[in-house]
Amino acid sequence: MSWHQKTLTLPPKPRGFHLITQELVAQLPELRQYAIGIAHIFIQHTSASLALNENVEPEVRADLEAHFNKLVPENAPYYTHTYEGPDDMPSHIKAVLLGSSLAIPITNGRLNLGTWQGIYLCEHRNRGGARRVVVTLHGEAAPTTG
Repeated sequence: MSWHQKTLTLPPKPRGFHLITQELVAQLPELRQYAIGIAHIFIQHTSASLALNENVEPEVRADLEAHFNKLVPENAPYYTHTYEGPDDMPSHIKAVLLGSSLAIPITNGRLNLGTWQGIYLCEHRNRGGARRVVVTLHGEAAPTTG
């Protein structure tokens, strides 16, 4: 069994749900070394989250953003943590609801996602900045040929 851990930096993205599967995989050539295992993906922020969902229709991401904005509105009169702007406290609540990590199986050097599944960066701030994601790979090495 082998372990590999890498911190990736994602460039700033506007508020919303962003498909980042290929962006992550492109920065993880080590993934190809695993025959079987788990990729644990963790975001090091409290105002953004990770999710797994539809990877084709962009309307899904737009609908999720609209729903979460209704579910967790800005400027709620009961918020006391308000000094970082009206989008800050809602971003923390959304991050708690969606979560900060994903565990995805690795099979034959690839993330074993379903046909219609993709990894989302859920950016809850209007201007969240670059986001750090720690990826930990654990599993059995792929057999070497040669």
